[in-house]
Amino acid sequence: MALAPDRPVGGVLFDRDDTLVIDVPYNADPHLVVPVPGAHRAVERVRAAGLRTGVVTNQSVIAKGMASRAQVDATNARVDELIGPFDVWCVCPHDADDGCDCRKPRPGMVLRAAEVLGVPATELVVIGDIGADVEAARSAGAQGILVPTARTRPAEVDAADTVAATLDDAVTLVLAQRPTPVA
Repeated sequence: MALAPDRPVGGVLFDRDDTLVIDVPYNADPHLVVPVPGAHRAVERVRAAGLRTGVVTNQSVIAKGMASRAQVDATNARVDELIGPFDVWCVCPHDADDGCDCRKPRPGMVLRAAEVLGVPATELVVIGDIGADVEAARSAGAQGILVPTARTRPAEVDAADTVAATLDDAVTLVLAQRPTPVA
């Protein structure tokens, strides 16, 4: 499946766990960060095309009291060292029942990233591994690409507008859109 051919692309937002790095449940330890194979190359291709980059990540480990925001930020800094740098990080520290506007599948983090990047949400693509990632994109007016993993449910794959086998394949779809680099 391809992205909408008539939409310009000015930036790409990535989910963190199981998209950029191997998921370690509730990880807030920088020493446990291991990139998904090919993640650095995929993100580098996006940057080389002149597109803005960011990460949008639910981190309920903070709300659950299992880690501090500083610990999560240190973990994200390690991701930045290994794969980034990213232009923006948006972190939802809330739990599923908190009713916030930022937790994916709600659009808050995508809209916030658009604001920080200076790119309209309609010109962003969100790449993630679960339905909440592509739903957040859709809710914000962005496009989403699902890169399924072992934990992605079949219904999430069926509901996604665009599915790619790998992170690199997802980036190839983005770059095929004739990206419009942000000045």
